Amino acid sequence: MNRPFLAAATALLTGAGLLSGCSLATSAGDGEVLDVWMMNHSAGEEFLDKVVTGFERENEGVEVRVTIQEWGGIGEKITEALDSGEGPDVIEVGNTQVAQYVDIGGVKDLTNQVIDLKGDDWIAGLAQPGQVYGHQYGIPFYAANRVVIHRTDLFEEAGIDELPRDRAEWLDVTEKLNQGAQQGIYLPGQNWYVLAGFIWDEGGELAVESGGQWRGTLDTAEAEAGMAFYERLHSLGNGPSDTDEANPDHAEVFARGDVAQLISTPNTAQTIVELNPSLAGKLGFFPVPGKDADTPGAVFTGGSNLIIPQESDSPVLAYEFVKTLTSEEWQTELAQSLSLVPNRTTLAEVVKDDPGAAAMVEGATRNGRSAPHSPRWGDVEVDNPIKEYQSAVLNGADPQQAGKDASEELTALLNGLPRNR
Repeated sequence: MNRPFLAAATALLTGAGLLSGCSLATSAGDGEVLDVWMMNHSAGEEFLDKVVTGFERENEGVEVRVTIQEWGGIGEKITEALDSGEGPDVIEVGNTQVAQYVDIGGVKDLTNQVIDLKGDDWIAGLAQPGQVYGHQYGIPFYAANRVVIHRTDLFEEAGIDELPRDRAEWLDVTEKLNQGAQQGIYLPGQNWYVLAGFIWDEGGELAVESGGQWRGTLDTAEAEAGMAFYERLHSLGNGPSDTDEANPDHAEVFARGDVAQLISTPNTAQTIVELNPSLAGKLGFFPVPGKDADTPGAVFTGGSNLIIPQESDSPVLAYEFVKTLTSEEWQTELAQSLSLVPNRTTLAEVVKDDPGAAAMVEGATRNGRSAPHSPRWGDVEVDNPIKEYQSAVLNGADPQQAGKDASEELTALLNGLPRNR
């Protein structure tokens, strides 16, 4: 769906690196059009409308045309735009996709602009995947991550007065809640995002890169320890071992009323209440607990980065629009209006009155992580050997052998080699 927004002025840039190969005379001026691709079910049209209106007002004679894109098939569309050089001036991309597009070529290196964009304050889970081989290509836009959604009434009935602060307390609380037909937690066997956090907490990784070659690392002692904790938590509910959070939809399972906890993004709570209005006012949030009370558990930080194609017709204006979207003013608006994680750790307080967002921000700012920064990570998510590993262990397979098998699959996928299965 195309959304043209009319109006206003010229922008000049700080940072000579961005201007290499182009002149100010051809980069900004009256009647200039800035084409921007933003994703559906992301920042939202109301927010974008406000940003564009303000940007055009400050840049007289400029028109910003925002096109809302669907996630399905977006990879091929962006690849074609980068290859042809005829794409938009700014593109919103998934944070785990940046390395893929940089590998294709045609993405502008914005390393010299990091200081101007307050990059020292960016949350790691967005900044790290935007960086490829030490250069910053993706600029953090916003994030979202998982927290623990819990039934406050069931906690009270079980005599639980304090929220768990570490893994040990979390297990104790969940065991108390796992009584009779009531599940202490609903955790499907293939929620690899959650497992990744547990592995990171143990000091492990999903995969590592050396000399341009990737190696899966689910066969390490750290990964085995993370999976062992996952298995223990999984046992305190009736979650299936062979499916993920979408099958059955975990919000629907929670809404039935016999589940005390769920690991998901806070917006799942709204879906739960829509499905079961009797739960309104009975849902609370806390960050995924870590191994000790001082640090929340590591969490996979999903979200979006902004990139500028190398062949942008308006690189100066494109940069100014990216700078506007990622500014303190608009990051605050985005976080508060849509309950999202802003791109800066220094803005954590702006969502303090939103319990779900506050729990999410604590995890993201203090211990947020991202998937391996491989151009082929998308191939992993299509046919995920991490999920196969989880199901194998939960169904009784030897963890070491299952980890070895999964690591070989990850290694093949991340290096573009034939899979061994």
